[in-house]
Amino acid sequence: MSHSTRMAALAVGAVALLGIAGCTGGGGGGGGEGQERVFIQAIGSEPDSFNAQVTSGLAATMFSGQLFDTLVRVSDRYEITPGLAETWELAEDGLTLTLNLRDDVSWHDGEPFTAEDVKFNLEEIVELQTFGAPLAQRVDTVEVVDDHTAVVHLSEPYGPLLETLGIQFMIPKHIYEGTDYVTNPANMEPVGTGPMMFESYSSGEQVVFVRNPDYWEGEVNADRVVYPIMTDPNSRALALFAGEVDKAEIEPSQQDRVAQEDNLELITRGVFPQLISAMFNAQSEYLQDPEVRALVFAALDREAITERALSGLGEPATGFFPEALDWARDTSIDFDRDFPHDIDAINAGLDAAGFPVQADGFRFTLNVQYIQSLAEVGATAELAKSQLAEVGINVDLHGSASPVFTERVYTTSDFDLAFLRSTIGADPSIGVARWYTCNERRAAASNPSGICDPEIDAAAAAAVETVDRETRAEHFRALQQRARELIYYAPVAWFNGAFPTVNTSRWDGLLDVPPGNSMTPWLTMSFKG
Repeated sequence: MSHSTRMAALAVGAVALLGIAGCTGGGGGGGGEGQERVFIQAIGSEPDSFNAQVTSGLAATMFSGQLFDTLVRVSDRYEITPGLAETWELAEDGLTLTLNLRDDVSWHDGEPFTAEDVKFNLEEIVELQTFGAPLAQRVDTVEVVDDHTAVVHLSEPYGPLLETLGIQFMIPKHIYEGTDYVTNPANMEPVGTGPMMFESYSSGEQVVFVRNPDYWEGEVNADRVVYPIMTDPNSRALALFAGEVDKAEIEPSQQDRVAQEDNLELITRGVFPQLISAMFNAQSEYLQDPEVRALVFAALDREAITERALSGLGEPATGFFPEALDWARDTSIDFDRDFPHDIDAINAGLDAAGFPVQADGFRFTLNVQYIQSLAEVGATAELAKSQLAEVGINVDLHGSASPVFTERVYTTSDFDLAFLRSTIGADPSIGVARWYTCNERRAAASNPSGICDPEIDAAAAAAVETVDRETRAEHFRALQQRARELIYYAPVAWFNGAFPTVNTSRWDGLLDVPPGNSMTPWLTMSFKG
């Protein structure tokens, strides 16, 4: 089998089977007169839903980012810009938000987008979305002034108001009203206002979108986008390398090849920062003392983890917040200084804490959990095992499926230390804070340490209760100071390797940074053919 034939087979015939090679259509642009401009993005699993308002997860969010719009947009650097709302005004007391909507927006079925849709979404739909629920609890009423003006009345100020709206996709009232929102068939055949429109979904094969010819923001420069379903990561990588797909998520271990070729590029902008974090169980017999947790964290060589376990795709964390959140980050915190990777000092500290090295050569054994399918997290855990052995700590590694990890870490607290890949989110109050605040309900993807600290809870609550950014920043800095003292959740590294990689041989502009999270630069990219 020739090299090119093998590539095509591994890619499940991404071009030939999809029937898009040599396809012609109504799109113009580069690549030849009348040639259809087709963008191909490989995906790793079947879609559960195309509507991120009722289904959580990165895949649903990615699809929704092409099909729907938000009222405002939040960039990967946390800048707020207009979306479906052209302008807005927030009262000084934070209790009234006036949204002035665009008057030239239609749903994909031709129905106009109006303030009635905004009222329906804020009063009925936003509460279904994980990060929208806290906002929904504070929405008293939504007043429809006219077709293009909506006034949101809140029962109390909400600090991350605009940031939360920036991740709430508007869905059509005329299709969802009076239905079961979660099971509505439109979740799998969506109608939005976004740059792309749903065309088809063939299970096990592909998802197809077509361009919205009447998109309110301007000309969409791709006629069709095809998402071949390619579950094998090696197949996705080979198809991307061969130019048979334009975009795909590939394993970090493949990024050496990406770095060597001019037409391959890892995207590092356009989505919120991601991280690899260490989570401590403060109920563990070995980790109850914050001094011991600090010594264990110091034993993790974050620079080595970034370079070796994460293939250099990121940077070691030196604080609790990334630089992108500079307005809320406490720059007085420096992990290199506060938790120095000094093996002799760590060993002496563990001795003083009452954990001498035993006859077997170890002080104690930690039960370390991670999600097995996340290769970079597994590599982090493996390297952490060898690093902790340098200070006499043994490690039992337990890689498991995501549901098992959730049960062990969040529900039953059957762990000592856990590593996780996650995202920072749209605002510290709805992203970072959940890893530090009290979690008595043992909710997943929230603080699993067992610690309920009044100072941290008060700081997090105060940051929610005001819309003044500088005041919020003061509360976040207080949270970080206390988090340093207690050290039960901390970033190990800011990680880029989970972001998609693009092949630029057929398209220019794929690295353009869109104004909102999880968007594709449909309006600025151009087809080369």
